[in-house]
Amino acid sequence: MIKICVIGLGYVGLPLAHAFSEKYKVIGFDINRARIDELNRGFDRTQELTNEQLKESVKNGMKFTLDTKEIKESNIYIVTVPTPIDSTNKPDLTPIIKSTQMVGRVLKEGDIVIYESTVYPGVTEEVCVHILEKESGLKFNEAFFCGYSPERINPGDKEHTVTNILKITSGSTSEIAKKVDALYKSIITAGTYLAPSIKVAEAAKVIENTQRDVNIALMNELAMMFDLMGINTHDVIEAAATKWNFIRLKPGLVGGHCIGVDPYYLTHKAQSLGYMPNLILGARQINNGMSKIIADKTIKYMVKNDKKLKGANILVMGVTFKENCPDMRNSKVLDIIKELQEYECHVEVYDYWVDRSDKETKPLNFIEDLPQSGKKYDSIVVAVGHDAFKEITMEQFESMSNGEPIIIDVKGVVEKPTWRL
Repeated sequence: MIKICVIGLGYVGLPLAHAFSEKYKVIGFDINRARIDELNRGFDRTQELTNEQLKESVKNGMKFTLDTKEIKESNIYIVTVPTPIDSTNKPDLTPIIKSTQMVGRVLKEGDIVIYESTVYPGVTEEVCVHILEKESGLKFNEAFFCGYSPERINPGDKEHTVTNILKITSGSTSEIAKKVDALYKSIITAGTYLAPSIKVAEAAKVIENTQRDVNIALMNELAMMFDLMGINTHDVIEAAATKWNFIRLKPGLVGGHCIGVDPYYLTHKAQSLGYMPNLILGARQINNGMSKIIADKTIKYMVKNDKKLKGANILVMGVTFKENCPDMRNSKVLDIIKELQEYECHVEVYDYWVDRSDKETKPLNFIEDLPQSGKKYDSIVVAVGHDAFKEITMEQFESMSNGEPIIIDVKGVVEKPTWRL
């Protein structure tokens, strides 16, 4: 009988556990007590699952725990913990190492450990396997086995959910690879792709986001060039897109837990082997610099309109890393706010998606609603393309503005902004 333990109940792990619970016995594990408590109350702050879906999972027999004693009976462990970077942009494998140590202490003969966390090629077999052997005393590919099936969750996307996205699978032996593939195939309606090895699956995942990062960096660089030339970047894109093989992409901020992080995993591995990935690192440098460019443009137009900077009131609309999603992890909007505050501007934030109880929100000055009258802003930065922001008219922006409206549009959702990225 298959008994699955999903380790890490965030944006990736919780929807996966829910999907598996419809067919298998599932237990969800997380080290965050507050997270376990709220899930047991039927609430998901990530908004990936509805209250009804959580209740459905519990009805199916799924449990949420932070007690390792309760996961010992599992025979398949799926690790979905974060893989962040440190302050020097080096991979921080601490979460995956600690999770692996914990699994190793409960590992039994015949168990399979599957990793979904994004890593550089080699982490599963060169790092995790040795930890599992050390902690369990068992021999890899004799007493226990491993697999890798990279997550492809898109936070906030209600169309491309976990079961609707084709899944890459792999295993440490040909037999285990087929078992891992069959396991995922049983819940993934979009189907699976069995990669020839774990390293190929690891590499495939990390280049997905690296490719997007490089492409966005190109559009950001073009946007800066066209801005100097006095040309509207979006008009250029529309014109170029009339050619059948032109890829329609837009400039923008690159934040979140994937696109702005994963390329550093790949470049770290390449550099350790003596290769300098200049294109990828150059793209990272361009995208990391966009927040300062946007803040500088805001200040420039305020100065141009004779507005005093010290004590100026600025409204930033949207603080999550992407539209229609409560996730603030690695949001580059926070860098825009920090840059503006260095000019001693008073920055307020409006974002109806954000849960104010999150610790990340504490330093920010939130307003509950957009002002209908009363307070005026010297500049408004529309930083995220939430759906509701697209409905705001120029008349409404004018009513919130102190004198001549200065509207900085990062996402291309304002009809007639002062400046658009």
